[in-house]
Amino acid sequence: MSAHPTPATRKRKAVTSTVSVQAATTTTARRYPTARIKPRGHVSFVGAGPGDPGLLTVRAVELIRGADIVITDVPDAHTPLLQQVRVAPDGSPLPAVVLVDVSGRGDGTSLTAAGRAKLLVKQAKPGVRVVRLLVGDPFSSGDGHEEAQMCHKAGVDFEVVPGVSPATAVPTYAGVPLMTRNHQQTVVVNVAEARIDWSVYGGDQTLVLLSAAGRLSEVAAALVAGGRPATTPVATTRVGTTTEQSTVVSTLEHLGADTRVMRRSTSVVTVVGEVVDLRETLSWFETRPLFGWRVLVPRTKEQSAELSRQLRGLGAVPEEVPTISVEPPRNPHQMDKAVRGLVEGRYEWIAFTSINAVKAVREKFDEYGLDARAFSGLKVAAVGDKTAQGLTAWGIRPDLVPSGEQSARGLLDDWPPYDDVLDPINRVFLPRADIATETLVAGLAELGWEIDDVTAYRTVRAAPPPAPTRDAIKSGRFDAVVFTSSSTVRNLVGIAGKPHTATVIACIGPATAKTAQEHGLRVDVLAESPNVDSLVAGLAEFGAERRATLLEAGEEVTKPSERRSTARRKAT
Repeated sequence: MSAHPTPATRKRKAVTSTVSVQAATTTTARRYPTARIKPRGHVSFVGAGPGDPGLLTVRAVELIRGADIVITDVPDAHTPLLQQVRVAPDGSPLPAVVLVDVSGRGDGTSLTAAGRAKLLVKQAKPGVRVVRLLVGDPFSSGDGHEEAQMCHKAGVDFEVVPGVSPATAVPTYAGVPLMTRNHQQTVVVNVAEARIDWSVYGGDQTLVLLSAAGRLSEVAAALVAGGRPATTPVATTRVGTTTEQSTVVSTLEHLGADTRVMRRSTSVVTVVGEVVDLRETLSWFETRPLFGWRVLVPRTKEQSAELSRQLRGLGAVPEEVPTISVEPPRNPHQMDKAVRGLVEGRYEWIAFTSINAVKAVREKFDEYGLDARAFSGLKVAAVGDKTAQGLTAWGIRPDLVPSGEQSARGLLDDWPPYDDVLDPINRVFLPRADIATETLVAGLAELGWEIDDVTAYRTVRAAPPPAPTRDAIKSGRFDAVVFTSSSTVRNLVGIAGKPHTATVIACIGPATAKTAQEHGLRVDVLAESPNVDSLVAGLAEFGAERRATLLEAGEEVTKPSERRSTARRKAT
């Protein structure tokens, strides 16, 4: 049985161990001289899918948001994608990224895979986050695999993030299933490749044709000659998965004539086979209530993210035009005094009537080095769910949110009257905009409360939008405008003029609708509740009813802007 080591023994062992390591290190250094290792660059090959940013993987979004340089050969398609994806969690845009276009040399010719890889390697410097953005999936289409091989040869590390292939995504967005119980074989053919023996595809298998826009007549004739019936249904979709998507259903016999307008399109996917007949019941994307509608969103940039997200989900193309700029109050002393009073226990309640009020108070807290703990013992009210969410994100759970209408009136309906027995303090802190109405102040006074009505922020008219946007507003090229407050109505008319009479006008509440009518606008949609969710739902219902009416009348489904143009042409 071994004895326990003494402290001296332990010390000797420790020293011996250290010496051994040092000796080994010395020996290693002597046998293998230290060499200067050159840092390697790194490239992320990211599949961007066929166009819809919602089809990006979580990893793809992470890399795009963190990129220093993005390299693409389709800048027209990927620039708007980057604008949507490169945003912070609060909806604010991230710093601009360097976009490198490898689509050609500037003289109209295309770069080879070797030429693109050379530019790629040049950008891949140590410490620089380079993303090579490719349509669809990097290893399923294009020359992604060749560029990756050349990176390997040049000593550049890389990773590959799969993307959704247009061959599967576009037919799905067109409402055409590629496989059913009765059709189990699907073949994807890249028509741009070398000569193809079309007689091989004379059976009843489903064909997905890529890069065939300019050769559809030729391909259709070859398939018929190879044994396909001339009546075989065909669906051809351009710009699939985007709000510009359009699908033409035809047959092999008439395909060339029916798709003449698509011959110069670059992003076309064609499905040949009996599965095309299922589109009549499975078309879900192009039948969305606001599909392709160009919708003007006149809000502050900070507030437009959620509204635009919901509109995109219904197929619309939102265009944000800031009409209001939120700025600090001209005299900050009133806010300083109120915040000090809050910390000292001067108030029983604080009432937030907008998300901007939450931000204004939070910024003042940050200025003083305070946090949510300063609200301890204070009752907090929020005018609606969005304002309540802003408070919750700050770590504050509001005590009062209207159970009915989410407005100043709704807040008053649920606000308790002052009770000199139950309420030790009878004062309310009300941080709000400089142009807010007096409804809440007057109502609280009637309930026995004293109010410190404090200007927390100012709303000022933004600069006019660019001339093309102003012209589009006045000439009716917007299909709808969504107004979220009376001030957005006044300011939009002031900086850009009145929307055209063909444009659908949607308002968030009665007060906003009244202001719109006072400015000579016809209100088509009034939200049931004064919030963004209800506003978007109301506009969607309007769009769905309009679509149903056109279909019942046997008319082509058009957008409000198109219908106005068509009517004008017929009149002339």
